[in-house]
Amino acid sequence: MLSSRLAPWLGVLGLGAGGGILLNTGGNDGEQIQLTAKVPTRGQQISTLTSSSPTQPFDLLVIGGGATGSGIALDAATRRLRTALIEREDFGSGTSSKSTKLVHGGVRYLEKAVFNLDYGQLKLVYEALQERKDLLDNAPHLTRTLPILMPCYKWWEIPFYLSGLKMYDIIAGTKNLAWSKYLTPSESHRRLPTLAETNHAGKSLKGTVLYYDGQFDDARLNVTLATTAAAAGAAVANYVEAVGLIKDTAGQVVGAHCIDKQTGKKLDVYAKVVVNATGPYVDRIRQLADKNTKKAVTASSGAHVTLPEWYGSTATGMIVPKTKDGRVVFMLPFQGHIIAGTTDSACDVIDRPVAHAEEVKFILDAISDFLCIKVREEDVLSTWSGIRPLAADPTVETGGSQSTSSISRDHLIFTEPNGLITITGGKWTTYRRMAEDAVDTALATGKLPVTQPCRTSRLKLLGGQAYNPTLHTEVAQQASTLLPSTAACSPATARHLASAYGDQAHEVLELAADEHLAGLLVPGHPYIEAEVVHACRSEYCASVEDFLARRTRLAFLDSKAAEAAIPRVSSSSRSNSSGNSSIHSYHASWQTFIIASSGTNGFIQQQQSAMSRASRGLLMTAHD
Repeated sequence: MLSSRLAPWLGVLGLGAGGGILLNTGGNDGEQIQLTAKVPTRGQQISTLTSSSPTQPFDLLVIGGGATGSGIALDAATRRLRTALIEREDFGSGTSSKSTKLVHGGVRYLEKAVFNLDYGQLKLVYEALQERKDLLDNAPHLTRTLPILMPCYKWWEIPFYLSGLKMYDIIAGTKNLAWSKYLTPSESHRRLPTLAETNHAGKSLKGTVLYYDGQFDDARLNVTLATTAAAAGAAVANYVEAVGLIKDTAGQVVGAHCIDKQTGKKLDVYAKVVVNATGPYVDRIRQLADKNTKKAVTASSGAHVTLPEWYGSTATGMIVPKTKDGRVVFMLPFQGHIIAGTTDSACDVIDRPVAHAEEVKFILDAISDFLCIKVREEDVLSTWSGIRPLAADPTVETGGSQSTSSISRDHLIFTEPNGLITITGGKWTTYRRMAEDAVDTALATGKLPVTQPCRTSRLKLLGGQAYNPTLHTEVAQQASTLLPSTAACSPATARHLASAYGDQAHEVLELAADEHLAGLLVPGHPYIEAEVVHACRSEYCASVEDFLARRTRLAFLDSKAAEAAIPRVSSSSRSNSSGNSSIHSYHASWQTFIIASSGTNGFIQQQQSAMSRASRGLLMTAHD
């Protein structure tokens, strides 16, 4: 083993050889939170879940392992509540991995607040801007501050947009990231060379307004929330589905009947309070207790496309504040590619949403109007769609339908007469505040022990404790020492490992050196074989899809490259010498990921069959 050789690097990374990591929340009590150095295996977590009983229940059971549910589990565990979390698929496999990747207050929400004199929208923007800075501080390896240009092709747009974005900065207060400002056309082109000098209406560029928001890797942050909750003592398990709710003699919900989807075994999980945090699917859980319950979610689809990096800039994004039909579209750099989106239209709640051809065409046409080059459909590398759960209070009559873009992005928490707590709505940026509110609501029931106040506002997540902006150089030096003349030594891989794993990057390099897993998974991308084993052992990765879509982002960035990587991912998982992973029969569905096609059957074709055949039989049952 390499523990002796790694000792100097562990010191550099701020980690010792003990059995845990101390995280200082910076709270008033000054007390540190003890996290385990290694998260429990999935098998251990399942055993903990099955150990609950009517007489020895968990304090809190969270159903749903997206951003909100994982955030609730972390909040509750750090308040020393005995916490359980179950997720029927993978952590973040739903909406939480399919966002626009922005940590933002919401520029368009501010516009609505001003023009509609809507205090609720203003409050949402303020809270989101406060949470934006905390999120960037607590997960520094997975986030960054991103400059974004707002192009102006009419003179009046400059003072209009600049004054609005100055208000955005002022509302952020002491947690503002940087001040917005006007850029001349030449300054704008230096930041974004592909910006059109003349727009679709023949108007010349008058300049841009530059402002700043946050950007993050949504899926990896979701997984990190779940693993940090596990390290704080929560029993978390993916691929455990709630198929029924358990009620006591008084008709109160006290747990859930579950199925472990990896083994098919049934288990009952008991808890004093049950929280339904299943995003767009909250009504399905509510109907397990009451089939006649009124709808609490209005669903909206958000489609995105991934394009090659040369369509934009590696360091600067663009927002189109008003397309031809009045919608807002972003074009943002993300992990060496350009992502563009999003749409906002009513949809049905389905398990595997896809980006439809008309949505993709709208996005490509919208950004083409503001670029000096036409965006070609054959250049689309991947598309995806997520379902936003917009809150619809079941106790209030809406008086008719309304467009999804006009519905507030604020969150809603309510308690059913049967005691089930449901949280819905909200946005990624405010996940931590939503989690805090949900746990406070659970405590207000009087069923839980008196505990400490929320401690997550300054809690750095796993990987972020010893992170610093130059960590990639330390990773590169470590790689050149342990793995000379391998792919792990490349600058691209060093930067990727530092940004994906933070101060845990050394663990991936140790695996690569110990088990000879330093090869690239696919040419042209920085991912190495050791990441597969690390994902199985430390991040509850259970399938090829889990790895390619959420432990890395390859399926979202380049679906053809993801298809090519499937055999290497599978063979790397077999290298897991600890026995924590094995291969079982499984059909990994790739309906979420769409490959651009220029064939005669239409603009976009779902190329599911090849990936389905290649991924059939490649389930990595980690943590057994």
